[in-house]
Amino acid sequence: MHREAARGYRVQVIAPWQRDGESLVDVLSADGYHAFLYPDLVALASDIDESTGVVVLTQEALEFGVDAIQQSLEAQPTWSDVPFVVLQSPHPGRDVRLSPLPSSVLNRIELERPVGGASLLSAVATAMRSRQKQFEIKDHMEELAASRRALAESEAELRRITDSLPVLIALIDSDFRYRFANRAYKDWFDVDPRDMLGRTVEEVLGKTQWEARRDPLTRALAGEPGTAELSWTLPDGRRRDAEIRYIPRRLDDGRIDGAHLFATDITERKEALEALGQAAARLEQKVAERTEALRAEMHARSESENALRQAQKMEAVGQLTGGIAHDFNNMLTSIIGALDIVSNRVQDELIGKVVGAATEAAGRAAALTQRLLAFSRRQSLDPSPVDVNALIRSMHMLLSQTLGERIHIHVDLAEPLERAQVDVNQLESALLNLCINARDAMPYGGTLGISTKCSATPPFVRTGTEANADGYVVVEVADNGVGMEPAIKDHVFEPFFTTKPIGQGTGLGLSMIYGFMQQSKGYIDLQSTLGSGTAISLYLPVAPADAEIASPEADEQAPKGDGQLVLVVEDDDQVRLLVSFLLEELGYAVLTARDANAALSHMASHRIDLLISDVGLPGMNGRQLAEAFREGHPSTPVLLMTGYAESAAVKSEFLGHNMTMIAKPFAMDAFSKAIRDAFAGAVNV
Repeated sequence: MHREAARGYRVQVIAPWQRDGESLVDVLSADGYHAFLYPDLVALASDIDESTGVVVLTQEALEFGVDAIQQSLEAQPTWSDVPFVVLQSPHPGRDVRLSPLPSSVLNRIELERPVGGASLLSAVATAMRSRQKQFEIKDHMEELAASRRALAESEAELRRITDSLPVLIALIDSDFRYRFANRAYKDWFDVDPRDMLGRTVEEVLGKTQWEARRDPLTRALAGEPGTAELSWTLPDGRRRDAEIRYIPRRLDDGRIDGAHLFATDITERKEALEALGQAAARLEQKVAERTEALRAEMHARSESENALRQAQKMEAVGQLTGGIAHDFNNMLTSIIGALDIVSNRVQDELIGKVVGAATEAAGRAAALTQRLLAFSRRQSLDPSPVDVNALIRSMHMLLSQTLGERIHIHVDLAEPLERAQVDVNQLESALLNLCINARDAMPYGGTLGISTKCSATPPFVRTGTEANADGYVVVEVADNGVGMEPAIKDHVFEPFFTTKPIGQGTGLGLSMIYGFMQQSKGYIDLQSTLGSGTAISLYLPVAPADAEIASPEADEQAPKGDGQLVLVVEDDDQVRLLVSFLLEELGYAVLTARDANAALSHMASHRIDLLISDVGLPGMNGRQLAEAFREGHPSTPVLLMTGYAESAAVKSEFLGHNMTMIAKPFAMDAFSKAIRDAFAGAVNV
């Protein structure tokens, strides 16, 4: 067999004394082997690969150490166990300190010299058979792996593959009954595999064979894979030795419903070294570990792909929302401002009602845009330290009036409670939305619970994010209403998803809260059981210890201007006209510009008392214009207007010294207050 093998056919020889090497090569070549002589161990070690059949060396060759051999063997595949034939004959009277072969070389045959040609050839033939058996078993295992892959494609193909293998394959269920058996059972036991199905191991193989298999099968069904070697006598008197592997078969939920059995004929391998079996076991362990690693990689990849798809969906909606928000809010600014002006001047009661209805509709449109921005995490936030308990207490009357008499409100606030770093207005809106949703889930009345507590970390953290080092303030809103089905729970945070009848909700409430929590670096957790109610927890990051709570502002009337010169920079004609009119109504002188270039010309030729600029200008944006203005007017206040600007998502990070910001659309009162605050900040500088 060694003369025709495609792999492992070479005999590599090293014998450094006199002409021992040439003699060994001659003897081996004369018997048909491909023998090669090497000058030293380094050269031989560098040539060891899958074409190596046997290494023949004399003991003197080990004189200079075996590091090269060790390194070469470690680089071989795990299934490979290169056999060595060592000829021992230390020279009399010469103290040669020889290094032994590496401890990993278990597949060795040692011969005392002088040795005859027949003995040498017999040893090499035995080693060569051992080496070729390695390749056969490697091939068998590769074929077995191929059969496993083919299982997913076709059961018929699996049957053909398993029947063609010289390996006994079976599946035994928890009652020790055969559920699958390949054709090898016919060759080994003269039993038709089709007649085995549904019968127990004892019924098929007899009591003796069953007793030999009972323990490993029982352990496999308990979750412990194992391997056993069995021997029995064939009808013709010959013995058969088999290696049987028992592997638990696990379902997707982790339960074990049977055991796989793989039996290989190792009658010839029994004559080889025990080390070959150990190498096969190590190989199987590596295969199992790699399979498990691949499963883990696939699971991680699946999670990453799901997260990426969700992020892409959120980004697409965000881009769409941001694209329309700027222009839409500009239009609403003009509409709301114009309606405010008309409302202040109209005397007719009927016209006043019509104007009021139009103002209310414009306000709803503005709120809808704001919810879309909140969901897409592009709204402008002003996070500050918030006493959450105080906020909830202040909302109690509003909630009682909103929820009605049939809803009992139970408040359980933890004391003391850390302050949360969050936009107080958005948090108040989120709590109100949650309470209204809870009310709708209790159509016949019930109990609404609002509680607070501190938490070091949320019970879940998204992949690739870190928990807040200072911990979280947790606000939970719970009801004992109708609850949710699992299919609904999976979609409640998606935009425009609602279970309410048409006309009773936009489906943006929970999605707005979700976006707000994401943008605030917090988390939201929803627990719900159909028929048992719903609990939603908001995990708000704790504010830094040195942060101060902003003092509430007094509700002051905006003072009239005294002819101060205000520069208005706005690319939208209607908004620019409206803002100019409002400023003139308040007693200010007004200069206008469509873009930054025109504004810079006004700055160079006039003394400006207040700069009002839209953030989203063409070319140089409003924030950049403010910086340019600041160079020549360091103490002059700046008021920025924004309908949507991604860079202005957090006001404290976006605004510079002596700058304030107002979000579009705004009413006349809000605009007047913003001007008052801008001038007040300049006075306090």
